[in-house]
Amino acid sequence: MPRKIIIDTDPGVDDTMAIFFALCSPELEVIGLTTIFGNVHTELATRNALRLLEIAGRTDIPVAHGADNALTGPFEGPVPFVHGSDGQGDIFLPDPAGAPADISAAQFIVEQLRAHPGEITLVPVGPLTNIALALRLEPRITEWVDQVVLMGGNALAPGNASPAGEANIRNDPEAADLVFGADWSVTMVGLDVTHKVHMKPEDIAEYETHGNAMSDHIIRILPHYRNYFESSYPAQGIFVHDSSAIAYLLDPSLFETKRWAIRVGTQGLGRGKTWPAFGKHILPAWQNRPLVNVCVGVDGPRLVALEAERLRKA
Repeated sequence: MPRKIIIDTDPGVDDTMAIFFALCSPELEVIGLTTIFGNVHTELATRNALRLLEIAGRTDIPVAHGADNALTGPFEGPVPFVHGSDGQGDIFLPDPAGAPADISAAQFIVEQLRAHPGEITLVPVGPLTNIALALRLEPRITEWVDQVVLMGGNALAPGNASPAGEANIRNDPEAADLVFGADWSVTMVGLDVTHKVHMKPEDIAEYETHGNAMSDHIIRILPHYRNYFESSYPAQGIFVHDSSAIAYLLDPSLFETKRWAIRVGTQGLGRGKTWPAFGKHILPAWQNRPLVNVCVGVDGPRLVALEAERLRKA
């Protein structure tokens, strides 16, 4: 039986790749997309999610609109210099034909977990606000979920939204601290590994040979995103962020992991930093916190090849 997943997403070029990767993987059954601010405002994230499902021919999958702002304050704003003003590399897709479900993202998550206890993995690849709101709405979801596999955080690596914080976590660190502190299984696929997963120009060019709608769309949206990476990092091509969380679901052997309690900085220069507790002598702030499965190593070339292989067969 395929593993049921809900992808919580702010599409986003890398979100697009992750969604298509999941849809092309028979081991996974995407039962819903829930949307959140981050790469774009939530309203645009919802429109993009609907558009992407239309491109994939999967309009049977529901989309639930999520929170517009963080738990404790307004969203600081999108990053058009990374993803384009439309979140899709400035290609400006037409409006979707479909509409989101008449239910909030948090309510959708709770209802699906209640209906399928032990069967659903939550895969947040944006800020964790919707997941935190679902926890507040129904704390028992920690008993009903299979696990949470998220893209975000940086235990050992520098941040990308600031020297301290990774973008998804920094957009709502209070929500992230709730999610990392809840009594459920969490795997953090963060910058410690995603900055080691390098999709090179020749890897990108290979998508042009696939001849399907999803790969064709990826080729259209990547130039803007790639330009950001090549102007910001001493490498050609892109790093693979959100798709790395999907890869973990498909093949955990791609990754090396450590188990640490995690706290999230919510103040000052350290806002958004995911702080692991090392060693035997744990300070009070980390005591009695669950251990998080933190990805610290990865076979990047094998991950890139896996994603290309799945999209090639779409």
